[in-house]
Amino acid sequence: MTNTSKPIVKVEDVGMSFDTKSGKFIALRDINLNIHEGEVITLIGHSGCGKSTLLNLIAGLTLPSSGVMICNGREISGPGPERAVVFQNHSLLPWLTCFDNVMLAVERVFAQKEGRDKLKARTKAALEMVHMDHAMHKYPHEISGGMKQRVGIARAFAMEPKILLMDEPFGALDALTRASLQDELIGVMAKTGATVVMVTHDVDEAVLLSDRVVMMTNGPAATIGEILEVKLEKPRNRLQLAHDPRFAAYRASILEFLYQKQLKKAA
Repeated sequence: MTNTSKPIVKVEDVGMSFDTKSGKFIALRDINLNIHEGEVITLIGHSGCGKSTLLNLIAGLTLPSSGVMICNGREISGPGPERAVVFQNHSLLPWLTCFDNVMLAVERVFAQKEGRDKLKARTKAALEMVHMDHAMHKYPHEISGGMKQRVGIARAFAMEPKILLMDEPFGALDALTRASLQDELIGVMAKTGATVVMVTHDVDEAVLLSDRVVMMTNGPAATIGEILEVKLEKPRNRLQLAHDPRFAAYRASILEFLYQKQLKKAA
């Protein structure tokens, strides 16, 4: 999607290094990326290419060693409610029900402005959006892995973040559950117009969900190798796309980058 609007996130000349016993480890170098409002971006690359590190920098969970990270016109100095994170591990609190897990996040963002009834309504609406209202009073140990991820996604969207950051949110799920949740996410994104940045290893997932696929070079000292613009109409239907030659061409471009260009360099 060609976007001329002002970026909601700007990553400028960012580098990230860590001190280790064997010296300085450079994880990322020379990262430059603009993310626009309503855009869905996936980060893809081989293990160790710094995808999650870059996502954590946008989240403010870590701060860059060099360069500047801007969100909504302000330098990112830590986590904030305008950036919600969904991890591969759902990270639900086991002693709270699904409803209370989501309510906890809602209270954190809205408790000073809204009464209890409004907070409860927000929580219920978020669970309904991911079709988990039937299990809102169950505890995490009483529901499946896919259902837990649905609650995690509901919790993130309930905060009404400007940006949703997802670190392989479906990576631990079986193929059918994963497909179901991808379709669910497409519907939720269409309803909310959220800006999404997602880490994935799954090429099909990247093409299905993204406006742009950011392909990372191999680590250490990884950087952005190529950016692929996915010009497929939305909302997207996976069955129709399975027969669409454009989908196959986008998929082939990513595979070529990952398994020819990068593996040749590694060799």
